[in-house]
Amino acid sequence: MSLEPSSTGSDRGHLLTEQPNPASEGLDRLSTDALVDLFCENERGPQRAVAGAAGVLAQAIDAITDRLRAGGRLFYLGAGTSGRLGVLDAAECPPTFCTPPELVQGVLAGGAAALLRSSEGLEDLAEAGRQDLEARGFSGADCLVGIAAGGTTPYVHGGLTYAREIGALAIAMACVPAAQAPMPCDLDIRLLTGPELLTGSTRLKAGTATKMALNILSTGVMVRLGKVHGNRMVDVAVTNSKLEDRALRILRDLAGVDRQQGAELLDLTGGSVKLALLLAALITANRDAASDAAPEQGSAASAAASTLEVARGLLDQHGPSLRATLAVAGVDLAPGVEVQAAASKAPQ
Repeated sequence: MSLEPSSTGSDRGHLLTEQPNPASEGLDRLSTDALVDLFCENERGPQRAVAGAAGVLAQAIDAITDRLRAGGRLFYLGAGTSGRLGVLDAAECPPTFCTPPELVQGVLAGGAAALLRSSEGLEDLAEAGRQDLEARGFSGADCLVGIAAGGTTPYVHGGLTYAREIGALAIAMACVPAAQAPMPCDLDIRLLTGPELLTGSTRLKAGTATKMALNILSTGVMVRLGKVHGNRMVDVAVTNSKLEDRALRILRDLAGVDRQQGAELLDLTGGSVKLALLLAALITANRDAASDAAPEQGSAASAAASTLEVARGLLDQHGPSLRATLAVAGVDLAPGVEVQAAASKAPQ
């Protein structure tokens, strides 16, 4: 019997993520307890893999930050699990850091429908990666992180190639050595997690390491952009009761205001935690001088409005870093701020 030449593509068995894991050869015969223990032990691998890429992750954070400061945007591009993880990380940026949705974008092969229904066949279309970026208005000022666990996804290669052609920052992220699967890029992040317990299932260790690396990238960039003070998300979007509670606790812990005072500050600043913190610091600095003056009717609201405008001007000129703005203003965050009830009635 003669066989026709294969049209199923090249053998990918040499890739690290496709190799069988000797530790799980008897996976189907293990007790449930033993199976869980094996997974727990094996899942330490992603931490080591991410630590091994620490240097290039730091380079990527600084390079992305420079682009975003100059008006660029950050795009994640991928197919299947890799693409879904990019979409997830992008979606978390607006509520966590109050960024506009277009600043960090996740581009998934197959679009929104592929989030819920597997569309992995679309990853074989290299031109689709380019087309999806073009549809988003991707430009040479932007950054692209192309995510492909096995490093061979044509969709991602197409996007990275396009990014380099137009002068954008191209960053590759894969879980195989570069020698096994070279990718067109300026920075190459390799998270070497090794063979999966379920052979080839890169939603396991490779997916965990990818999520960890994306967490580090996006959080590191936002820290560099001044959206964090200490370890507090001072640009958090106050859009529900949980986040309002978090904002009030940030104000309490950093500025010493109680919940009622914190709510008044947030109301006065339109929900901006960072502006509320700066306003609290300015009120504290002016408190003694203000207490010496005999207040006239309506003076509390007027003074609050005046201080708010000063705070806004300082942030506009010296922000977005709260620490830098506080230093320029010559004030600091300290417990004990007293917020007049009338402040909440001041013009906004």
